Amino acid sequence: MAEKVVLITGCSSGIGEALCWAFHHQGCKVVATARDPKTLDELKSAGMSTLALDVNDSVAIARVIDTLLTDHHRLDILINNAGYGQFGPLMDLSSEKLKAQFQTNVFSAMAITQQAAPIMKRQQSGIIVNIGSISGIVTTPFAGAYCASKAALHSLSEALRLELSPFGITVVTVQPGAICSNIGTAAQQALAGVMKAESWYVPYEKAIQERTTLSQVGATPTKQFATQLVASILQPHPPAVIRIGKKSLWLPWLKQWLPAQWFRWLLKRRFGLL
Repeated sequence: MAEKVVLITGCSSGIGEALCWAFHHQGCKVVATARDPKTLDELKSAGMSTLALDVNDSVAIARVIDTLLTDHHRLDILINNAGYGQFGPLMDLSSEKLKAQFQTNVFSAMAITQQAAPIMKRQQSGIIVNIGSISGIVTTPFAGAYCASKAALHSLSEALRLELSPFGITVVTVQPGAICSNIGTAAQQALAGVMKAESWYVPYEKAIQERTTLSQVGATPTKQFATQLVASILQPHPPAVIRIGKKSLWLPWLKQWLPAQWFRWLLKRRFGLL
């Protein structure tokens, strides 16, 4: 069989970049994308295809799909990885910031899927991988927008899994735990300016800042995560849901089995809300 063609979004750093290397080492033809193609120079030097892509630009998405078809004539795996974390108290988040969170983390993944899936339908084969998060299962204070966006992505993935199955297309939802990445730095940047001097949550500002980098505490190395995930995806029959990384198993388990009131108490204590 010909080498698998893999399209990955959000490859400038972190999980996206690590997945590019992991698929590349497995002999796949990787098409790496990012808003700034200069951030992909090292991947390009290694022989991977690189393309500029702002996932919120429908014209750019169409251009990438057209280029991919021209160069490779097929698409075997789509990895919807691009995203960011908008943290901060929900009472302080503007509607623009809430919309932006869903636009990047949810709507853009659907937009790319809708343009990529027809290629897979013609082939009668293909895998769509949506990178969600355990934050879409375990909602925490001061991360409501991010948690909600990942929960929405999980639900869309489940619906797609059912709706695309007649056409030979497999949908995989990845729910990572704590994985080394630049999400903390990006989250701190996104948090800037959210809280005003009159915010109810000024007394909790330290806890809010800590929430932006919580996923980087004792995090699983990115290379380890990517290697394990790629091995799972390249199986003949990949799992519908994959959880990898610190906290990805025990935290959802804890939420499932603890009485809801106890679990909420633990979260309030952890984030200084008692």
